Amino acid sequence: MGDQPEPRFRRILLKLSGEALMGDLDFGTDPGQVERIARQIGVVRDRGVEVAIVVGAGNIYRGIDGAAQGMDRATGDYMGMMATVLNALTLQDALEKHGQFTRVMSAIDVREVAEPYIRRRAMRHLEKGRVVIFAAGTGNPFFTPDTAAALRSLEIHAEAILMAKNGVEGVYDADPSVDSNAEFIPEITHLEAIERGLKVMDSTALSLCMDNDLPIHVFNMADERNIDRIVSGEKVGTLVSSEASRPTAPDTRS
Repeated sequence: MGDQPEPRFRRILLKLSGEALMGDLDFGTDPGQVERIARQIGVVRDRGVEVAIVVGAGNIYRGIDGAAQGMDRATGDYMGMMATVLNALTLQDALEKHGQFTRVMSAIDVREVAEPYIRRRAMRHLEKGRVVIFAAGTGNPFFTPDTAAALRSLEIHAEAILMAKNGVEGVYDADPSVDSNAEFIPEITHLEAIERGLKVMDSTALSLCMDNDLPIHVFNMADERNIDRIVSGEKVGTLVSSEASRPTAPDTRS
C-alpha cells in the first residue's frame, strides 16, 4: 500500500441503500455482505480518509411495506427512519469488528442506542478518526435518505458523496434492468440529471448538491475496490457535478 497515491478526498460521505445490506436475500440483512462493506470502508479509513455514512432501510422496509399500504405517509416515513437505526447499528457492529471506532448519530431521539445528531459533535468524531453513521434521515417525514445524505454532507463539509448502487455501474439514460439498450453516462451535471429525470438521487437532494457545488460519484458497490479507487482519484462509475458536461482534456492517467 506504500505506492498508493495520496487520497483525493479528506472527508467523504458514503450513501448506502438498505438493499446494499441484503446480498441475495429478498429482504433482511446478509451478514457476509455487511462484513464486505465494512472491510471496504476500513480500507479507506486506514488511509486517513474521514468517513461518514448515511444508510437507507429498503432491506427492512420491504418486509413491512405491505403493512404500510394505506397508512398515513408521515407514519410510514417514521417507520422507515426507525428501520435505518437498525441498519446503522448493524453496520456499526461490523465496522468495530474491523477495528474502526464508530459512532451512530440519530436525527430522532433513541439515546439508549445512538447519540443525538449534533453537527459540531459529528465533525469532532470525524476529526478523531471515527466513522460516523447518520441514522433516521433528517428526522422529518417526506424527506428521503438521499436528502439526508446531501444535507449531512454539506453540514460536515464533506468533499464528495459516494452513492453506492447495486448491480449497475453508475447512471444510465434508462433503467438497465428494463431497457437492454440503456446507455451508461460517465459524466453529467446535477441540472441535466434533474431535467432528464435520471435516478441518481431524488430531486430535492440533487438540487441541494447543485446549489452547493457538491460532486456525487455513483458507483457499483459489487466491486470491492471501487470506494478505494474513487478515493484515489480514479474514474469509476458516473460523476455528477456542476462541471461534468463541459469539454475536458482526455484522461491520460494510466
